[in-house]
Amino acid sequence: MIIVMHPEATSEEVAQIVERLQDLGADIHITSDGGRTVVSGTTETRLADEAPWASLPGVERVVPVLRGGRRVSRHFKPDDTVVDVMDVTIGGGSLTVVAGPCAIESREQMMGTARLVAAAGAAMIRGDAFKPRTSPYAFQGLGKAGLEILAEVREETGLPVVAEVLDPRDVDLVASYADVVRIGTRNMSNQALLREVGRQPKPVMLKRGRASTIEEWIDAAEYIHNEGNARIVLVERGIRGFDSSTRNTLDVSAVPLVKLATHLPVMVDPSHAAGRRDIVASLALAAVAAGADGVMIDVHPRPSEAMVDGPQAMLPKEFETLMRDLQAVASVLRPDPSG
Repeated sequence: MIIVMHPEATSEEVAQIVERLQDLGADIHITSDGGRTVVSGTTETRLADEAPWASLPGVERVVPVLRGGRRVSRHFKPDDTVVDVMDVTIGGGSLTVVAGPCAIESREQMMGTARLVAAAGAAMIRGDAFKPRTSPYAFQGLGKAGLEILAEVREETGLPVVAEVLDPRDVDLVASYADVVRIGTRNMSNQALLREVGRQPKPVMLKRGRASTIEEWIDAAEYIHNEGNARIVLVERGIRGFDSSTRNTLDVSAVPLVKLATHLPVMVDPSHAAGRRDIVASLALAAVAAGADGVMIDVHPRPSEAMVDGPQAMLPKEFETLMRDLQAVASVLRPDPSG
């Protein structure tokens, strides 16, 4: 919660607000904004319900904020966090595109796809060696052999690579090969895994759970941050809905909401939201228009033969077209100040 004091509020009135917040066990942060004193308080309880804050002497207005998140919250750190991965920047007004197949199936498949998406302008390459599958009999990934292929891809293209980790015991292994460690939607609430990735220094992409609220998503990021790793990128990938027309429902509203509530960069995965390639481009463009710092796109040279998520994977030519459209939209919404 943020309490904005009147410009003429006395120091005693400010002190009264601070004292009441401290009595509730809140972390206090005091700043000045346009001649007004701004007092923010964060605690596990909903402070707005604890007292009639707006009626207290000297208070101009009260701004409730999401409960979830402390160090990742905007009022703890007003300036945007920018995550640097080799020569790639995520956040800070840039538009970062991550592309590649959902799963590493072979060296030929991964290397060929990586070359194509790199040539089209992707800034980072994705490909998973460990795959969480609904059925235990489905393809689970190549494991360490897949990570070795991913390292070859980085050597070939010069671009950073992103890979998912499923098990706390595999964090060091995945981080030793990947430039960005990703936590998928099924593991967003795996606190042991969140803590473990927070203890290693590589940037972390944290996908939103299929049925999680924005507050729960932010709280998950807080687990990572609390272990010392502040290089976190939030990834919206759609939430489970009742309409079967798409695999999930892309929550575009989550992009501006999370950017208001936190200082972390936000990306969108329209491929997993759609589950069908014919609307991935439209969702990606909507994400950029909503203010996303980047998008993650599934691309496969032969989607009909893909072992994982073929129906949602774009063909390389379709991805080339999308890249041009994304750059066109970004140039309008985020013009280069130097130009």
